[in-house]
Amino acid sequence: MRRSTRTVLAVVVAATTAALSACGTEQTATSPATNANGKPTVCLIMKSLANEYFQQMQKGAKDHVDQLGTLDLRTAGIQNETDVDGQIALVDKCITQQVQGIVIAPADSKALVQSVVKASKAGIKVVNIDVALDPDALKSAGVDIPLVGPDNRAGAKQVGDVLAKAVGPNGKVVILEGNPGADNALQRKNGFNDAVAESKLTLLDSKTAHWETDEAHTVFGNMLTAHPDIQGVLASNDSMALGVIKVIQERHADIKVVSIDNIPAVKTFLRNGPMLATLDQYGSEQAGVGIDVAMKLIGGQPVAGWEKTRMNVVTAGA
Repeated sequence: MRRSTRTVLAVVVAATTAALSACGTEQTATSPATNANGKPTVCLIMKSLANEYFQQMQKGAKDHVDQLGTLDLRTAGIQNETDVDGQIALVDKCITQQVQGIVIAPADSKALVQSVVKASKAGIKVVNIDVALDPDALKSAGVDIPLVGPDNRAGAKQVGDVLAKAVGPNGKVVILEGNPGADNALQRKNGFNDAVAESKLTLLDSKTAHWETDEAHTVFGNMLTAHPDIQGVLASNDSMALGVIKVIQERHADIKVVSIDNIPAVKTFLRNGPMLATLDQYGSEQAGVGIDVAMKLIGGQPVAGWEKTRMNVVTAGA
């Protein structure tokens, strides 16, 4: 009786072990896996969702995917514009979930390279939008990731020209820079400097406020104390422009502002001052194009290089 029981138990254990091993092999072999509905899954990873620009990007992406009906979209953002570790964790989560595609607007152009390379080598198709990843770092890693986004330098030059026309030659201006680790911050600063040089403006100061409204309020307040004759501000995004405008209102200063993003919160200041212009970079469309590129890659179609997206200067009369 005991011998028979042992024999039966041995058979059951062996069969169970074989079944579990088979399941483990199947899960490992399916990498990455499509959903039960047969649709691929794409992660859209953005910067801070406290920023209206990325809220608009998220909504536009969801609307685009609803129209397509050919994929499942997962969207995520970070707590603030400098939360690089948080964004790295989001990429790792998408890798663990074995999604087919990642579309990312990196918070830092160099710090996110290792993460997207990891995703690419895991078989996930990666598309870079909005903020360019460091091309040299990607090249060193042997990974080619397509870029979808605007020409930030040219766009910053365009709104800079609007300010230059308003304040005239020798007009005294300052620049509020974005996150120093982000390529679009560098390109926007370069574009503003192009406008300053071409129009012979006097640049009094240039400092980062890391894309944040509260920090911009503090940074610009200090600038205005040091340079009470400031005539114009070139803000690298609308969120910082809002901090600048709060200082202008508090001190009843006559200072003109130009910026980038065209978020809803600045529209009243375009109509009534002190904002002269902002640059619409159509974040919603960028995300949609990025998702389309990811789907092409998932389908086996090669895509490389930089697909430039549209931008437009928005003024009170627009």
